[in-house]
Amino acid sequence: MGKSSKDKRDAYYRLAKEQGWRARSAFKLLQLDEEFDLFEGVTRVVDLCAAPGSWSQVLSRVLIQGQRVGRAAWEDKRYKELVRLRQVGRTPATDEVEPPPEAKPRKDVKIVAIDLQPMSPLEGITCLKADITHPSTIPLLLKALDPDYESTSTSIEASQPVDLVLSDGAPDVTGLHDLDIYVQSQLLWAALNLALCVLKPGGKFVAKIFRGKDVDLLYAQLKIVFERVTVAKPRSSRASSVEAFIVCTNFRPPEGFKASLDNPLGAGRKLQPTPGSEGARTQPYRKVREDGITELELGSDPEDDKDLGQQDIRWIAPFLACGDLSAFDADASHKLPEGHVSLDPVQPPTAPPYRRALEERRKMGGAYGKTKLGVGVE
Repeated sequence: MGKSSKDKRDAYYRLAKEQGWRARSAFKLLQLDEEFDLFEGVTRVVDLCAAPGSWSQVLSRVLIQGQRVGRAAWEDKRYKELVRLRQVGRTPATDEVEPPPEAKPRKDVKIVAIDLQPMSPLEGITCLKADITHPSTIPLLLKALDPDYESTSTSIEASQPVDLVLSDGAPDVTGLHDLDIYVQSQLLWAALNLALCVLKPGGKFVAKIFRGKDVDLLYAQLKIVFERVTVAKPRSSRASSVEAFIVCTNFRPPEGFKASLDNPLGAGRKLQPTPGSEGARTQPYRKVREDGITELELGSDPEDDKDLGQQDIRWIAPFLACGDLSAFDADASHKLPEGHVSLDPVQPPTAPPYRRALEERRKMGGAYGKTKLGVGVE
């Protein structure tokens, strides 16, 4: 498929190149910001699974360069429309139209980007090549956030916590949806572990999820430490994809909570053996059935059950669509502008997983096993 064909099939791929973004995923963060105002009062950010760096680019333009993109650009557009309506007499002259604040760089900005893959550097952003699922990454992150942090320290909490943690990570999908959803949930759990170590009270956490069976259990777990949990689907995310983004605001850990890799959500109790009495079950337990299936009972508080009048209450997060409804549809093909010239990507992948396949293709003489003479290899 040629570049022009992909430009037509994926409008956000084309727009990303035209606007200088490293990947089309930049529009997902911008549309999330339009809905949730993610960058308000934010100066310290951790970007997990950052490669190729489009979300870090957004952070750099908004926080370091002071550009008005995302929600700020929406506010500018709204202000211009209100001024236009006032000029043509569509709104009363007595209505005050306040201009949006002036764009300017923020002070004391600290942005740390982490990915297992190497990422081309961005000005003002600290890039770390590390695995977010490995415990050794936490000291590296704390050292990047605070140069005075001692690597020999036993503490895994940041002395200078951050305002926002982002994670746009996803596994290399296999097409086996149950497996893909499970691996993605483990990646999200690792991102949450890091967030619990570095977020300050009132902070925000945004991460990619794959919506699947029992995903409401994940929402309930996040609700333990965040006041508000919302599932969002940006306009630039294809409707045919199970991808969505969990937006958690107002980090409020329970009283006495301490970040721990052994008990990530501060769970102070371990799973107990199956008790003798079925009716007196208040502790978690696991049981292996005769057919080999393991049943896991999370347990319950009898007082809570009495107050609620029922058991097994599950909390379901609200679902929001983000982005202007008049924006491009990510699942549709769009007519290219007259005189359109297809551009190269802003930043080609530095270490793509398919590099070996490309090298083997070149050895064979090109695509589909053709030699330079155009003769197929048998």
